[in-house]
Amino acid sequence: MTDLNELKLFATTPHPCSYLDDRDATTVFIDPEVGVDQNLYSQLTNYGFRRSGKHIYRPACKTCQACIPIRVDVETFTPNRSQQRCLRKNKDLTVTVVSTIDTDEHYTLYAKYIEQRHSDGDMYPPKRDEYRSFLSAQWGVTKYLEFRNSENSLIGVAVADQLENGISAVYTFFDPNEQKRSLGVYAVLAQIEWAQKQSNRYVYLGYWIKECQKMSYKTLYKPFELFINNQWLTFI
Repeated sequence: MTDLNELKLFATTPHPCSYLDDRDATTVFIDPEVGVDQNLYSQLTNYGFRRSGKHIYRPACKTCQACIPIRVDVETFTPNRSQQRCLRKNKDLTVTVVSTIDTDEHYTLYAKYIEQRHSDGDMYPPKRDEYRSFLSAQWGVTKYLEFRNSENSLIGVAVADQLENGISAVYTFFDPNEQKRSLGVYAVLAQIEWAQKQSNRYVYLGYWIKECQKMSYKTLYKPFELFINNQWLTFI
């Protein structure tokens, strides 16, 4: 078992923050030479780290603490009325857990999603090699939840990592033409249900930023916990 106190961290130089326009950000990464397994990854996630591709990171800004790790307690989670409506709207979908999305079908959906929903983001224009590196399976823990309609058409994918105490929601992409389904909401609910079936305790949703409107949806899955001052605090 790797001792967390012995891990080397590498920091980036300050760069423009992706979420708050008036601020710079600094990110620390775990030494890429370290052999990562599910146990180490789980420990790091519990301390507020995330992964992007094969890199495990967390914000380390000297003058800003806006990025707060957030997770949902699936044992006590109860969907609100809006989430219940979302479940009903999507009860015709088939959810299947698969081990790879390196296919033309999956990439075409991803590219469509980026082009129509995130043309102002870092992943535009979409590229197949970046898709592979960003959403690749890592350390034997990554799974992909496919969402298919009654015609077996792929309309959504949630990328999730299986931890020792829960699920880490890595990324979700879906057909932007299916707006009425609220597939972003449904993807989180599907991962919560998946975690419940596996007797996992938490679904980690990454970072929540109070001042970022795009992050506000994360606090709608209650009760949730925030990692503040090196401890997880419950909010109902």
